[in-house]
Amino acid sequence: MFLGLRTAIYPAPDLAAAKIWYSKVLEAEPYFDQPFYVGFNVGGFELGLLPTAQPGTNGPQALWGVTLIESTVARLLELGATVIEPVTDVGEGIKVAAVQDPFGNRLGIIENPNFNPNTVR
Repeated sequence: MFLGLRTAIYPAPDLAAAKIWYSKVLEAEPYFDQPFYVGFNVGGFELGLLPTAQPGTNGPQALWGVTLIESTVARLLELGATVIEPVTDVGEGIKVAAVQDPFGNRLGIIENPNFNPNTVR
């Protein structure tokens, strides 16, 4: 039985640069920092960096929750990301977007006013 999202892993062949970039994006330092893996706590979930994996924008597509998607996309672009999918209203107040991080990975975000953090377990 699936219990919900726990971890989204991003390939990071240049682990040092990826750690710096994601620390800026998340405004937090990693809670787990080893040469083989770096992990950040993001609202009770984990964003992981894996130096032995190949970057790409295909495959599983995690969406990380944000409160103001337009300003979040602008900030990601300022930090060196590029737009893959612009902010799109998909209905019921939900907006999604995706950027490519400087390392070649897809980073999806979602503004979902219907998400209830109290249901996370």
